[in-house]
Amino acid sequence: MKRKLAAMTTVALSMLFGIAHAEVDALTPALSEQANSDAAALASQEKINSLAEAESRDLQRFRTASQRLESLEIYNLQLQKLIDSQVQEIESIVRQTEEIENIETGALPLMIKMTSTLGEIIDLDVPFLTAEREQRAASLSALIDRADVTAGEKFRRIMEAYLVEVDYGRTIEAYRGELAMSGEARTVDFLRIGRVGLYYQTLDGEESGHWSAQRGEFERLDDSARRPIMLGLRVARKQSPPELLSLPINVPELQL
Repeated sequence: MKRKLAAMTTVALSMLFGIAHAEVDALTPALSEQANSDAAALASQEKINSLAEAESRDLQRFRTASQRLESLEIYNLQLQKLIDSQVQEIESIVRQTEEIENIETGALPLMIKMTSTLGEIIDLDVPFLTAEREQRAASLSALIDRADVTAGEKFRRIMEAYLVEVDYGRTIEAYRGELAMSGEARTVDFLRIGRVGLYYQTLDGEESGHWSAQRGEFERLDDSARRPIMLGLRVARKQSPPELLSLPINVPELQL
């Protein structure tokens, strides 16, 4: 009886193992297919992630390129404005050069005439600071002939000389210089009052005189002129306040 039960048990176990083995064999293809599907899904996800990262990088590069393009467009616009401005400046310089050439052609005869007239004014004027003024006129005459000096600079120098001459007519001045009278040269103090009076006084104060336009020479004044001339010298040197001086002056003659 026991042997019979053992044999039946063995047979039952064999059947059970057979059924389990058959079920495992039946599930193996399904498991393998599931594993392949999972692997394919993982690969697809990795590919999706890679594509997403690539798209993100491309989008960032696009944004960077767009910003750079905008900056370049703004820069090019500003650069074009600068180029247009430079073209206008060049055209303006060309026009000015042409105008300067025309002005110089017309101004040169005028400047020559002004220089010549300045010399004539000095020759006919009261003889104060004669050497200095003649040297100024001679320098202008030499300047006119220089090719390395522009017409504008020549004209400026001529106008400066004329302005100096104009100032002489409204200023008072004291200076020391040489005076030749009666064949004798002496050092004296000169007093210039505008262009209407030029006086001298010896250094010892013993002799005074003035320029006589009528006679065209210096003439001695009487002793009453010594004090006014001395006061005038002090006023001109800013050693005394302005005072009323009683002195003879040159009055232009009326042409009838």
